[in-house]
Amino acid sequence: METIYLGSTGPDVKLLQAVLNTIGYSAGSVTGTFGPETRQAVVAFQSAFGLTIDGVVGPQTWAALEPFLLGFFTYTVRPGDTLWKIAQRYYTTVDAIVTANPGIDPDYIAVARRIVVPFGYDLVFSDIDYTYEIMQNVIRGLKARYPFLEVGSIGKSVMGKDLTLVQMGFGDNHVSYNASHHANESITTPVLLKFIERASKAYATGARLGDYDMRDLFSRTRFSIVPMVNPDGVDLVAYWPNYTNPAYTEAARLNRTGLPLPSVWKANIRGTDLNLNYPAGWENQKEEERQQGITGPGPRDYGGPSPLSEPETQAMAAFTRANDFRLVIAYHTQGEVIYYTFNNLEPPESRPIAELFGRVSGYAVSPNPDEASWAGYKDWFIQDFSRPGFTVEAGRGTNPIPMTQFDRIYQQNEELLILGGYV
Repeated sequence: METIYLGSTGPDVKLLQAVLNTIGYSAGSVTGTFGPETRQAVVAFQSAFGLTIDGVVGPQTWAALEPFLLGFFTYTVRPGDTLWKIAQRYYTTVDAIVTANPGIDPDYIAVARRIVVPFGYDLVFSDIDYTYEIMQNVIRGLKARYPFLEVGSIGKSVMGKDLTLVQMGFGDNHVSYNASHHANESITTPVLLKFIERASKAYATGARLGDYDMRDLFSRTRFSIVPMVNPDGVDLVAYWPNYTNPAYTEAARLNRTGLPLPSVWKANIRGTDLNLNYPAGWENQKEEERQQGITGPGPRDYGGPSPLSEPETQAMAAFTRANDFRLVIAYHTQGEVIYYTFNNLEPPESRPIAELFGRVSGYAVSPNPDEASWAGYKDWFIQDFSRPGFTVEAGRGTNPIPMTQFDRIYQQNEELLILGGYV
């Protein structure tokens, strides 16, 4: 995290405000602007934790905040401790501690044993913008809380960021979901993170998620989820215009539209639109580009110099080829519509599944958009695997969709995400 202070703005400020509010230090509304109320909360936190009291959130203060950002800390058992006492002391539950520490005996814990203690709040905040680092912290925290999750990487972005993979469930039915192919559509990333969090918690506690038994679902289905396909682009949008990395400054020069970068930037850091870079009618896409006067890298609509020219799409293609997915869902924004066809190659079952997804989400169902109807991930999946592939366009308005829509978007999509593991 970057050093922030009075007058700072951006996603790190929103994260700071959200976490301070959650742990009892009132930082005011989550606005992304570091004002006097936020500074006062920082000073109170620094005082309580024996830090230098300067109202500046630098490495020392971020380090003290880290357990609260991750949602857990590692505790060393002391004489007289019981799980119940520890749970009471840290506002959590015995069940949460037992889940985070497989094999622990709830009736006896040895002195000096180190255990993971999850805090009693949800990790996926609904009022912040998700950068790559924030997403990584959430995934690290989820893995600590729910050790049955498997976390890995399917490859690297142009700038070397991991394309992180989260897997849950143990069944033979294998499905895959992804989000944030497009840089200014990153509200879709916390949609998938919240699904992971809620499904994992329900599985661990034996609870139902809506009408569905997560232990039954996990026994049937394995979910492979890539929450952020385009991390460099997401950060380019999130931190605009306050860049400290020259790579972002250089990339931003490709925006010659005269419009604010977040409103137009869909591409990766090299100016290639990742969802136009798959080998499914890519040549048709290039013809459309020529008709529009697009001749090279830019904020959007440039499909790259060749199919799969980008490390992100190469990783997604290799990952997909290496697995036997029953279906895939790619999350985008906006329009509240589900697309399910490509070039008349989709299997007959695609439409009934799309209609089911439409019923539970309230989204319209459409064969394919007129714009950008070539070279997308779901297009390539349908073409090469002859299995159902879907693009879900969440939210309404202008990209980037504001986080004020998150709760509604998630509520619309939770049952859809569950049913993707059943159909």
